[in-house]
Order: sequence, then structure tokens, then C-alpha cells
Amino acid sequence: MKPGIKLKSAVCDTEVLVIKPVATGIVSCGGAPMVENRAGEKSPIDPNFAGGSKMGKRYTDVAASLELLCIKPGAGTLALDGVALHLKDAKPLPASD
Repeated sequence: MKPGIKLKSAVCDTEVLVIKPVATGIVSCGGAPMVENRAGEKSPIDPNFAGGSKMGKRYTDVAASLELLCIKPGAGTLALDGVALHLKDAKPLPASD
């Protein structure tokens, strides 16, 4: 996986752009591994990973080893090796006095 690659969900409309890739691990959405080229019908979403994704938001894992930018929202939850990713917090702007 390299920065700039687009990944698509096999179960919903979610599409992400890889900002910071991870060396090992499986990126999934809705309980199914994400792919570069979606072909055919969509698989059913795993109910445990049906929290959805939000367009324009960045997602990362707890160790911040992976960062994804959601470019198309969908019904599936993004995950790395079966652990749900969380929204990345915005960096606070410096105070101006």
C-alpha cells in the first residue's frame, strides 16, 4: 500500500484515499477487505461494522500508523485488522494575542 492509492469498499459506497500507509495489516470496511477495483455486486455489511463513514474526515488507528481520508461516504465502518478506526482530531490553531 502506498500513499495516494484509492481503496473502495466491497460492501457499500465508501471510498478512501490512503494518506499514511501501514506496512502490514488489512484495511476493511463493513467487515470486508477494501479493494482498489470493485467488481460485481456488493457483499452484505457485517452488522458489527455498520457505523458508517463521513466524507472529508480522516480516520486513523490508535497507534496513528494508518491514516485514511474518506472521499465518498458509505454505511460501513472503516477498520484495520478488525479494529474500528476513529476520527482523527483536528489540530488546534495557535493562539494569537
